[in-house]
Amino acid sequence: MIEWLQPDLTTLTFCWRLARCDGVTIGLTSHDRDLEFGGLIYRATPGMVPSAIEMRDGFEASTTELRGMLTSNALRADDLKAGRWDGALLTLYGVNWEAPDDAPLVLTHGRFGATEQQGDGFSVELRGALSQLDQEVTIATSPMCRARLGDQACRVDLAGRVVRGGVSNVNGTQVTLGVSTPGNVFARGSLRWLDGRNAGLTRGILAHDGADLILAEPPAFLPEPNAPVLLTQGCDGRFATCRDRFANSVNFRGEPHLPGNDALTRYVS
Repeated sequence: MIEWLQPDLTTLTFCWRLARCDGVTIGLTSHDRDLEFGGLIYRATPGMVPSAIEMRDGFEASTTELRGMLTSNALRADDLKAGRWDGALLTLYGVNWEAPDDAPLVLTHGRFGATEQQGDGFSVELRGALSQLDQEVTIATSPMCRARLGDQACRVDLAGRVVRGGVSNVNGTQVTLGVSTPGNVFARGSLRWLDGRNAGLTRGILAHDGADLILAEPPAFLPEPNAPVLLTQGCDGRFATCRDRFANSVNFRGEPHLPGNDALTRYVS
């Protein structure tokens, strides 16, 4: 039993703790003054309340609708649209504003899924622990590698495969670098913006030819001239590439020599 919720006149307020995947963490509260508990300051954002919290006893993802949050400078509409908050961890507390550290009540907890902007607020699909049951638990065979270049399964050292450069021109998903780089080593790699409004955002690279890149998505914001970027090499997932370019066939996470389903229909001619 939570004692501070028992009186007829309660001192309940809502507090949101939001932690982005890049490590940025903010606290917001619907109270009229800042609160602090758990080592984090929750900035006052009066009028911010959860419009609806739907909890389910099945395996579907829970959803919560939050309105008024985009009025805070810490959580802007353009950052939400740019994807900075994708996958962010959200915890919603019910807190005694007279004594914030006095048994805060966790109302909902999960990661941001699909978001939709709605005026001065947004609705968000909050994926909780049950959503992990939707993931595949067995590995499907494939002639292509299932690892990502440089991850724990691949083990290729990316230290010498990352290049810093500048962007001289952007036209949609087409990006021109200030300096040409040989081959197409950055195809299926990534481009990370290091400065300006796009700072910290990453885009996948579909194709690379000298100084020209084709991104999977256009930049969220128009970059400044000569905007600095960090380019990371990619891999097409083929066994020949793993063997010849990276000398890493021992860690290839695929089955390039496994007969396919068509082997069942073959017959001797």
